[in-house]
Amino acid sequence: MDISDASRTTTQTVTDYDRAKEVQAFDDTKAGVKGLVDAGIVNIPRIFIRPPEELVEELTSHQTNSQVPVIDLDGVRGNKLEEIVDQVRAAAETWGFFQVVNHGIPLNVLEEIIEGIRKFNEQDVELKKEFYTRDRARNVRFNSNFDLHYSRTANWRDTLTISALASTDLDPNEYPEVCRYII
Repeated sequence: MDISDASRTTTQTVTDYDRAKEVQAFDDTKAGVKGLVDAGIVNIPRIFIRPPEELVEELTSHQTNSQVPVIDLDGVRGNKLEEIVDQVRAAAETWGFFQVVNHGIPLNVLEEIIEGIRKFNEQDVELKKEFYTRDRARNVRFNSNFDLHYSRTANWRDTLTISALASTDLDPNEYPEVCRYII
């Protein structure tokens, strides 16, 4: 399967479109959206194009003037733990993400992590493929869209996940070499 095969759907008619097949073809490349870009695609694959009715549904279901929830961890070790947990739950359920402040991680560490992840994404696709998996039991996973096979429309994103939940004994040798030090 060639990466460019995953982008050919934009020229097909609606009746020829088999989303499951297109998704599987894209997933089988193990190259993610960065792989599509690196392959020089000129048309965005149909699995990433949101139908107008889905856009209308989203626009009418969200309030205007919304702001990304901000979770302040100040007091997490004190009497605010339950309140903070409730805020995280509410933000995760309504938004799916949130911003965390007062977490105690120095800015230079955050910048080094961002640089390490950039290096991971910029490295040769064959090195990234070693980490490409949908197996949630693996501590280190690279993939495109955790919900790729059951979402209505794929998002234009790739993700490197390092799960501290999967194991308390994380072996640094499991991490990608290009960003192992900072992780």
